[in-house]
Amino acid sequence: MTDLQTRARPPGSASPFRAAPALLGYAAVRALGLLGLALWSAARDKSAYTLLTARWDAIWYSRVAGRGYGYEIRLPNGDVHADLAFFPLLPWLERLLHAVTPVSYADAGFVVALLASLAAAWGIFAVADHVYGPRAGVCAVLVWAVLPVGIVQSMAYSESLFTALAAWSLYAVLTGRWVTAGALASLSGLTRPVGLAVVAAVWAACAASLLRDRAVGRESSIAGTRSTAPASGAPAPVHAPGPSAEAPAGREATASTPRCAPRALAMLLAPLGAAGYVLWVGHRTGRGPLGYLDVQAGWRNGFDGGLAFARFIAGKFTSVPGALAGLGLIAGVVLLLWLFAVCVRQGQPLPLLVYGGTVLALALCASSYFGSKPRLLLPAFPLLLPLALALSRLRTGRAALVVGCVATASAVYGAWWLNGSGPP
Repeated sequence: MTDLQTRARPPGSASPFRAAPALLGYAAVRALGLLGLALWSAARDKSAYTLLTARWDAIWYSRVAGRGYGYEIRLPNGDVHADLAFFPLLPWLERLLHAVTPVSYADAGFVVALLASLAAAWGIFAVADHVYGPRAGVCAVLVWAVLPVGIVQSMAYSESLFTALAAWSLYAVLTGRWVTAGALASLSGLTRPVGLAVVAAVWAACAASLLRDRAVGRESSIAGTRSTAPASGAPAPVHAPGPSAEAPAGREATASTPRCAPRALAMLLAPLGAAGYVLWVGHRTGRGPLGYLDVQAGWRNGFDGGLAFARFIAGKFTSVPGALAGLGLIAGVVLLLWLFAVCVRQGQPLPLLVYGGTVLALALCASSYFGSKPRLLLPAFPLLLPLALALSRLRTGRAALVVGCVATASAVYGAWWLNGSGPP
């Protein structure tokens, strides 16, 4: 057992060859989803590619990539939709790809999303494989791929990019690569506001590891004192005063300092991305450190502990169809909370629990557009690990049948969803 209560895995456990079955399965599920979208859109005389690259948030990201920040829309009700609400890493990558290739900003966003989704699938496999083994790792990737809103993973949105950075940061934590974990957490903070969940996971893991090392050092010191204590009735050894008497303690302190430095550096790096962008927005708007909250308020986004979401659900119970939708929403929330409880009961490593719990809390307790909540939960892949474990216990043929049926249903739902109202 490591200091984060995970099974030790071979050094090459994150190799692409080990992850190949998971990546091939993921690519097959996503290809099915894109095929379903293309067929559905063609039947409705719509462009599937436009739905993926040039609607909703994708337009805002490509606009930032091409023209920089500074664009806003003032609505008749007084709301102000400013592009400062969108974090910069995805537009930066779109601009970079546009600069080195002939593709447009929208095309660049689609390419980044496709590559990032594969990186996210690989990272999810690496985490699940490290904790539960390769079969569970493959199943975790497939469960993430067949989510009802999985089509978002192929859109020019930031969800896939963020999930990739989060998954690999968590894997770095689990394998003791502290500086890498902090750097990736910082990049995730430049991608979406929920990057705070990755920061919290890195901080919690570092703090727990430092406390555990201190406890182990204290126990070792006590054990060492006991081993050098004189036997009963024997004369106590006499030490000459001077530096030599303090040498063991000095050597212990010197040895512990390098071990603490990477974790301290990780804790320092992790919040830099999110903090840097938020402070820059505050400076640009002239509203100080809380300026980003004002920008989000213009979009009617905020954190109210879930009161607005509760009122939204309660408002559904005014008609029979609405009541059915309300019951479905309640069932969905209960399912999410139950999955998190199972994660705790199964003893998931601390960073996964902190990350998954924080993403869940931010998604459910935010007052943002309620139709976007399933999309906001997409990066919370640790909540899917209990389902992946259950799937991994099935025989291969039966597991393939289950995944195939759910993938088909997900493809149909994703095609219907994008050709309808969502995602915003």
